[in-house]
Order: sequence, then structure tokens, then C-alpha cells
Amino acid sequence: MIYMHKLVSILVVSMICSWFFATVQAKNFLVSSPDGTVTVAVGVKANRSYYTIMYAAKPLVLPSQLGFLFNDGQLGTNVTMTGSHRDSKDEIWVQPWGEEDTVRNHYNELIVSFRQKGGRSMDVCFRVFNDGVGFRYMVHGSGSYCIMDELTEFNLAHDATAWSIPTNRTAYFEGIYTPDLLSRKDTVCTPLTIEYEPDIFLAIHEAALEDYASINLASHPASEGVVCLRTALSPWQNGVKVYCEDETKSPWRTIIIGKTAGELMTSRLMLNLNEPSRIDDTSWIEPGRYIGVWWSIHKKQNTWEMGPKHGATTANVKRYIDFAARHGFSGVLAEGWNPGWGEGEQISYLKAYPDFDIEEVCRYALSQGVRFIGHTETWGNTRLLEEQMDSAFAWYSRLGIRAVKTGYVEHLFDGKELAKSQYGIRHYRKVIETAAKYHIMIDNHEPAMPTGIQRTWPNLMTQEGVRGQEYNAWDRNGGNPPAHTVTLPFTRCLAGPTDFTPAIFNFSEIVPGTHPHSTLAKQLGEFVVIYSPLQMAADAIENYEGQPALTFIEGCPTTWNRTLVPNGEIGKYVTVARQERNGDRWFIGSITNEEARNIDLTLDFLDADATYLAIIYEDGPDADYETNPYAMTIRQVEVNSQSILHLKLSRSGGAAIEVKKIKH
Repeated sequence: MIYMHKLVSILVVSMICSWFFATVQAKNFLVSSPDGTVTVAVGVKANRSYYTIMYAAKPLVLPSQLGFLFNDGQLGTNVTMTGSHRDSKDEIWVQPWGEEDTVRNHYNELIVSFRQKGGRSMDVCFRVFNDGVGFRYMVHGSGSYCIMDELTEFNLAHDATAWSIPTNRTAYFEGIYTPDLLSRKDTVCTPLTIEYEPDIFLAIHEAALEDYASINLASHPASEGVVCLRTALSPWQNGVKVYCEDETKSPWRTIIIGKTAGELMTSRLMLNLNEPSRIDDTSWIEPGRYIGVWWSIHKKQNTWEMGPKHGATTANVKRYIDFAARHGFSGVLAEGWNPGWGEGEQISYLKAYPDFDIEEVCRYALSQGVRFIGHTETWGNTRLLEEQMDSAFAWYSRLGIRAVKTGYVEHLFDGKELAKSQYGIRHYRKVIETAAKYHIMIDNHEPAMPTGIQRTWPNLMTQEGVRGQEYNAWDRNGGNPPAHTVTLPFTRCLAGPTDFTPAIFNFSEIVPGTHPHSTLAKQLGEFVVIYSPLQMAADAIENYEGQPALTFIEGCPTTWNRTLVPNGEIGKYVTVARQERNGDRWFIGSITNEEARNIDLTLDFLDADATYLAIIYEDGPDADYETNPYAMTIRQVEVNSQSILHLKLSRSGGAAIEVKKIKH
């Protein structure tokens, strides 16, 4: 019934849009994607600046306002268009790490200039790709001024089901993405993923967030059938959204468009809208698998602070280093190695607890071909980190530490400002740039939502900003539901690499009913499906010893030559296939929600003239996430590009597959 209602709305809106384009096209500036599928019109109507988007000759975004409310006036009403500029680009650029080794950046560009009568002027730059649109503002001003509101709208031609987390009731973006009609949504965080029509999927987000406030979207009443989404920037505590000085450049507002939900996952539009790398020599940036003293702390077997059960002791971390060396892990993380975890202590990133000899640990790790991974929890005290980070990162670099996990477990930075506000964005950027000076990679926890700046600063490897695995240790509501990890690839993961910390092998409980609501095979599948170039096998090493499933993780890369999504439905199931860099192996993860299902996987992405061996880790015949989660079988079968693998996924189950060429 909802699609019948949409059909009526579409017909009405199509007539309106056709009339609109026919009558004012001469006054508009138009730009289309290279393949002609996406068309943007930009103009002035009733003295207001606006844009529209057509997709495959259908109205997608109806006339939507552009502009700002400043502390000293408004820009976007009573405006005239004063000029335009066009450009296009078609290039291939290389990623030092990523889901592909190369990315095609192909777009047509239109910059339209607007001038407020008696006020400021702005340029709005639209880049139109075959898979969507990005646009940003360049406000021309002098001196200091404040953005009180950004007036950007997304007026969608009809209502639709969308997946989101609420802005005002979700700490650190650690929420469950739930579906509902757009018209029923409260203010939400982005990415906002929309099943617009059966063959049109959208994701609204932002790219290149640098010195600005994070975007949120609020649904507002509009004309019949139209859904109005308005930008709601994350404010400073005094209500100001963005402090500006002279020329101001906003992040890109992005709309990815795909015929399937899987096409949203393989879009690189957001990366393309970020600037090229500012790190000339990236040879020190090293993706990899790591383990750490982490899950045992969340399971209450160890503590962060020093004491009888302290996890980050010299002896214990050396045990993890030995395990890492035996099993091909490149790094070992230890949380709670530095003073500041106990009551009344001041955080220090320049000294270790007495029972942790960091110099010896780093020396020993390097002797075993492993690197120690540092951790700098701030509890939101960003100023303290900024005061110490030059000295700390220089020290870490001398010790051979190449990666640091940062943390911000506090609702307000420095007791006053939101992490998503301009205040927080400025801090995160300082950390990333300072780390780069000392050849330090960053894994940022409690971050702002990623916006693709890893292209510009590829030492920003991965970020949390997700309801991760730790909820399966201590959440009083039972942990993450089975649908969670088949929803994340189409929602949070669209923003960038996600440090979810998969691969728990032991489902014992410290809170009754709380454990990973998955099978063992699904945990392996998540290692491929949820992308992170620094990928943590999150369980304690005792739970990996003697476990055949570990073999899959030992061989699984974390940076790729090519990524495909053969199938998937948001919140139901997904299959992801990735080809390793500098090799011909493929790794495949397939996972499902609480429903068991059969997946037929066509292997037509394999080389046509080759024979392969597929090693399949899959749910056993009687596997079930509630009654028998550990049941798993491992089988091998010869395959080629004509083969179809028949996978039987149990309830909240999965499969993980390594496919490698047979050498003759």
C-alpha cells in the first residue's frame, strides 16, 4: 500500500516538476552526471536560492532552499544569481589502503554565485557523479561572523522508509539503527539511509568536515506528499553553530544514489569529495590485524587501573605479543597502561604504571616482529591531550609505536562542548595532524561521524562511532540484536572504516543473557563485512588457542584491491567479497539476521581462465545463535567463475570463505 501511495505522489510531483522545469529552465543553471542519469538544477525562485535533483528522469529532490542565517543577517533570501562556472574531471587516484587500491573520480561541476542585496555573497559548488551529488558553500566575507543556522533543505518528492539513530538520545553514535518513515523521524544523525523506491536507495551525509559543525537532519512538515529534511548543525553551548573568519567553506552535503542497497556500500563519492593526501610519504602507514588486552577487561577478568587484576602488565602484554607473533598479527593493544584510570589521578600520556615497563614491552614486541599499540583515553579532557600530545607522540615514535587508539568517554569536551560541534571537530583535526608529524596512525574512539578525511590524512585509519562489540559483554538489555551487524554496512559503515571489533569466539556471560547474539561463523563473516584497515580480533587470546576458526583470521588481509557486494537487504542479510592487494585471493563474508536463509553466491567475479580452491567456514547443520552458536563446519571445494556456492546460514548465522587460485 505504501508504494501505491508513493506512485500517486510521484505522478503528481512529476507533473509539477515537469511544469517547473519547462517554465523556469531558462533561468536555471543545469548540470548532469557524466552518464546523464543525475541532473541538478540551481536557481532563484521567489527571491530564494534553491536546487533540485532529478534521477533517471524522476523527481528526487524538489526545490530545496540553500543558504544561512548569520548573527548579522541572512544569506539565501533576496538574492540574485551573478554568474556560474563549469568544470569536469575524470581521474584515477591510488589509495595507500582501502577497500580498493584505485578510485575513479569522475564528475561534472557547476559553481553558481549568489549575492544578497546589500549583504554577503556565496558560491555553491555542485559536483554531480554517476552515483550521486555533493555540494558545498563558499561564503565570501571579511572579519569575524557567526553561522547561527544553515538553511540547507532536502525536500524529497515522497515519504519513504529510512534507517537512522536519533541525534539527541544517542551518546557517541552508539545506537541501534531503526527503520521508520522519514515523516516520523525526529532529528537524526547522518548517514541517513533511505529505501526511496524498490530500485532507488539514498544515503544523505557529509564529506570533508574540517572546521565546521557536524550535520544532523530534522524532518519538518511540507506540502502534501513531500518530506522536508532540514539541516540541524551541532551547536556550541551558546547556540552558535559555526564561528567564521573571512572566507568560510562548508563541508560537502552528499547524496549517494544507488539502484540497490549494495551500491551505496561501494560508492566512493565521499572520498572523492575530500582533498588528496597531504602526507607525501605514506610508506610508514601499515594496515593490519591486531589483538589486545581489551575483551578480558570488558568481561571483568582484568581491570584498566593498576591492581590485583590489572591487564596491562609487562608479563601479560608479553604473552599477547608471543601469541601475535605465532599467529601473524601485526600489533598488540593494551588499554590501561598509563596512570589516570584511578580516582583522583591526573591523566598522563608520558609515563606508565609501575607494573608496565613500556620501554621493555616495545623492545620485545619489535624483536618478535610486532608493534605495541598505544592508548590515550581522555575522558573528554581534550586540552590535557593537546598539551601532551607532541611530547607523547614523539616518545611513542621513538619506541616504535606506530598506532594509537584515542578515546573520549565523556558527553562534553572539557566539560562544556559537544564532540560533534566545531569545538570537537577542531580538536580531532589537531590530533590527526600532530600524529602525522610523528608517523603515528590513529584509531579514534568516541569520534565525530567520519566524513572521508582519511583520504587527506591517511594516518586516520579507523574510527568507532558505532554501537560495538563491547555491548555484547555488559549491556543490561542483552547486547546487540541479531540484525545489528546486517544493518551497519548500509548505515554507519557508509561513513567510513568502522572499529566494531569482531571475532569473539567465547560467548560466556557476565551479565545474564548478554553475549554475542550470533554464531561463531557469523563472527568470522563480520571480519570481512565490517571494514577496518586496523582490524581487531577482539577476544582474549585464551579463547583463540586451539580454535580452527582462527585460521581464517590469520590469513585475512585488511586492505583490498577490489570490493563487491553480491547481495544484501538492509537489516536482513549481506554478502561482501574482497580481493586482496598484491595477490589473487578473495575473502567473502555472508551474514544474516535472526532469520535462517539460503544464499546462492555466484562467483562470476573470479578470473575466467582459472580454477580456485574455496575454503568455507559455515554454520553447522544444527547451528543456532540461541541454542548452539559454536557449531561450525569447514569444507573445501574446487570452484571457478561459473560456480555457484550454496550457503545455508542459520539464525543470526554466517559464512566466511577464502578463495585462492590452484597453481598448476
